[in-house]
Amino acid sequence: MRLRVEFTTEPFDLDEAPAHALVAREVVEAAQLDAVDVGPFGNTAEGGADAVLTAVDALLRRTLEAGATRVSLQVNVIEEGRQ
Repeated sequence: MRLRVEFTTEPFDLDEAPAHALVAREVVEAAQLDAVDVGPFGNTAEGGADAVLTAVDALLRRTLEAGATRVSLQVNVIEEGRQ
């Protein structure tokens, strides 16, 4: 099964990326995921279920430790043959 995760961390800072946002980027870029897209207002990553769920666990733990006060995420199953 393939999954797509979309997430944001808060609080936002438009002038400089906060520590929790940098940690989130590190987590998804280091994970064994496909199609990672990190942006200023939202982030997405895709991969096998185990890889995505492992990354989500690390994402939640590490961003909260780095000062995030809210993490919003959505996980979707990607149908085979559809991107």
